[in-house]
Amino acid sequence: MCRLPACPASGSDNKQGQAQLLKILILGAGVTGSSVAEALANENNDIVVIDFKPELLEALKERFDIATVVGNAAHPNILEQAGVASADIVIAVTDSDETNMLACLIIKALYSRPKTIARVRAIEYLKNPKLFGDNGIPVDFVISPEQIVMESIRNLIELPGVMHISNFADGLVRLFSVKVVADGVLTGKKIKSLRDRLAKGKTRVAAIFRQGKPLVINGEAVIQTGDEVFFVAPSQEVRRVLSELNKLESPVKRIIIAGGGHIGKRLALALQNSYQVKIIEKDPRRAKKISHELGKTIVLLGDCADEALLLDESIESTDLFCAITDNDGVNIISASLAKSLGARKTICLLNHISYSKLLPGTGIDVSVLPNQETLGSILKHLRRADVAQVSSLCGGSAEAIEAIAHHTTDGISVVGCQVDAIELPAGIVMGALIRAKEVIPIHHDTVFEEGDHVVMFAIEKRLVAHIEKLFRPI
Repeated sequence: MCRLPACPASGSDNKQGQAQLLKILILGAGVTGSSVAEALANENNDIVVIDFKPELLEALKERFDIATVVGNAAHPNILEQAGVASADIVIAVTDSDETNMLACLIIKALYSRPKTIARVRAIEYLKNPKLFGDNGIPVDFVISPEQIVMESIRNLIELPGVMHISNFADGLVRLFSVKVVADGVLTGKKIKSLRDRLAKGKTRVAAIFRQGKPLVINGEAVIQTGDEVFFVAPSQEVRRVLSELNKLESPVKRIIIAGGGHIGKRLALALQNSYQVKIIEKDPRRAKKISHELGKTIVLLGDCADEALLLDESIESTDLFCAITDNDGVNIISASLAKSLGARKTICLLNHISYSKLLPGTGIDVSVLPNQETLGSILKHLRRADVAQVSSLCGGSAEAIEAIAHHTTDGISVVGCQVDAIELPAGIVMGALIRAKEVIPIHHDTVFEEGDHVVMFAIEKRLVAHIEKLFRPI
């Protein structure tokens, strides 16, 4: 029998019956740690942040209701002072791989309760999987923001024309967004009029954002110029859908990467066998180092915002200029300059989301937010449901979630229920259903089965609690 909990009214703050708050210890108050603290504090978790820089902690305390401890995040007495013994999860995201790994090692040696997540940046650690195996460094989940961001950029290169793309169900399903232009195929269309052009019910409109604000999706919703429209589709259908929407741009061949840091090096390694790749790196020592490691990439020593250098390197015939230094200002200036000099497309990396307000009028085509890309890989371990994947979207205000359906002891589950019996709030859209590694259409009479993977879009983070109730683990 299908038994579901009553959904609170959409205007409810949903505090009644809320699950017990998680106690989360964050090691590191840098750019990544601050963004994680912000996202989790906004979900009313019990947050403690450790860092050896008091000024970073003070800035966080001014903005959020969190506790802080000043000190070395890998020292046992500092961890004890922060309450590690009663923590549910520890997220180690300091700027030092070694500090992150040592902290997790100490926590596992002295305590049994907290799960641990550690950021590890260096390829040299990650290419040795035994380091984090059963007999290796005891970290429950290893994340590599640089690898995540690199993969995000590579996806954008493989599918020029999209603003964002995320993979779900081990790559069987993709969530992607496009920008609506004046007189385009989407302009002025109602959602229901697009259904015939999409892939036999397997491709769905998941969300529409207008001037950064979400719209409730229904068949009568009208798409306007400037909207960002999110679609969910089987991976093999994405190119066809983009072609139908006149959004499939000509392939990229020539790429210039501004910045030879961790992300730039990874991106060049991933691309150099299939594209003509050049890297511009300002630091002579770094340029020399990566030139020995990137056999098929041309490494140029210089300033990526040097107009003469860009002209010498034929920027006007470059298909993609990718500004991914560790300086947001340099990224904005160099990408804008490259676009003005004739680069067909530009991608700009922004560590501070507030800088995205500077992009209109620069000509920059796509911005990539590393902290937002990384956040999803952390949130999937914190959700109170059986979650396989999370993508944090629209500056962290929305989420796409791949959840797994299970029978539960109290019978409150989607298993055995028809879609039209599940009264989800209007801000949650079911985008894809994956059963036995096959994407199947979602109709009003589709009945969910044990083990089904369901990809959903929540246009506001407060709606995630509804998904958690229905997809709790066994």
